[in-house]
Amino acid sequence: MSKIKMIRAREVLDSRGNPTVECDVEIDNGIFRAMVPSGASAGQHEALELRDKDENRFLGKGTLKAVENVNSIIVPRAVGMDCTLQKEIDELMLDLDGTENKDNLGANAILSVSLAICKAGAAAKNLQLYEYIGELFGVSPCKLPVPMCNVINGGKHAGQENSIQEHMLMPTGAKCFKDGIRMISETYHHLAKLLKGTYGAGGTLIGDEGGFAPAQITDVNERLQMMLDAVDNAGYNGMMNIALDPASSEFFYDGIYKIGDKSFSGGEMVDFYVDLCKTYPIASIEDGLAEDDWDSWVEMVKKLGSNLQIVGDDLFVTNTRRIQKGIELKAANSVLIKLNQIGTVTETLNAIKMAHNEKWTAVVSHRSGETEDDFIADLVVGTNSGQIKTGAPARSDRTAKYNQLIRIEEKLSGKAVYPGRNFRNKTTSPLNLA
Repeated sequence: MSKIKMIRAREVLDSRGNPTVECDVEIDNGIFRAMVPSGASAGQHEALELRDKDENRFLGKGTLKAVENVNSIIVPRAVGMDCTLQKEIDELMLDLDGTENKDNLGANAILSVSLAICKAGAAAKNLQLYEYIGELFGVSPCKLPVPMCNVINGGKHAGQENSIQEHMLMPTGAKCFKDGIRMISETYHHLAKLLKGTYGAGGTLIGDEGGFAPAQITDVNERLQMMLDAVDNAGYNGMMNIALDPASSEFFYDGIYKIGDKSFSGGEMVDFYVDLCKTYPIASIEDGLAEDDWDSWVEMVKKLGSNLQIVGDDLFVTNTRRIQKGIELKAANSVLIKLNQIGTVTETLNAIKMAHNEKWTAVVSHRSGETEDDFIADLVVGTNSGQIKTGAPARSDRTAKYNQLIRIEEKLSGKAVYPGRNFRNKTTSPLNLA
């Protein structure tokens, strides 16, 4: 038995300079630390991120209440428990909160403990974190993810309104993860040259997730063409696909979608994406429709689902109840996975398992307000999910995840799988990386 000797939470800063919760868990093997991310375009159905709302501290965004909930409510009940009892500890915290959306303790409080407990559990069993997550999940980890790298930011991530939010590249033609992230990095720097040459220094301003946020470009077609030109200049024509995250709930007003000065019904929005897919090598669209516009999601699956990955983020918020509704309606074929949307490791694993059981894909994701914690790199490998979304190959809060995946691929050696163009296929063969 690996007893928890100490749990301590504190308030620290995320990548946007906003407060978040960090937690230490001590066992005989050492002290294990976790940090909680935070989103900008958060879905209204997400578990509660508890903020102090004291305008005299951090403009109301302080997390001292969440920290206190860990130190005064969770600690007395969890200290002394076996750190390898992930499910039991997560359920204890859910019972202590007693609400559906973590309204009392806050999902940020609960998740900080859940993540740190998971890291301690791995150490107690002398396993790599991805191996331990695989044990909890019930698989033998071997699959590295195809990254979705956000190279051009729009929307809230770039201080814009009524704009497509994320424009991502996927190195589907790479032979392994390390090659894929190298291809992305090289393309990213070619994109910087194109943007600076076209728009001057303002063209290479950086958004929240490390992607470029040129204020001069508001049209999605211009952004995508610039990306393809950079891919061509890098020498990777035909080896990259595009993924989009419009974050459409952010430009949905009383049943109407507004992009720039144009307005669309739900059906017209679907047709907008159909036209984009005819022009560009788009492989995945996340949150193409608003979080409660279920009928339009169903229509999008009917029109594009056979050839396109249609990912629900705000639609599902990593919540199995909403995912089950999506399955019944056939409203998507993929789920975005964000730990802080739901609040515990156990609930997150349940959401991934539900997607996999339905033969849907699960895309493990960061948040726009990130930290140096690289937990999701081990999570995506530990669950053999095969796709990760964690920003541009820039800023240490993003590259921490990519660097950890490079290490994991090295550890797995000849057992490693990189799905490449088969990222939607559940069966792939190991690569020989020697």
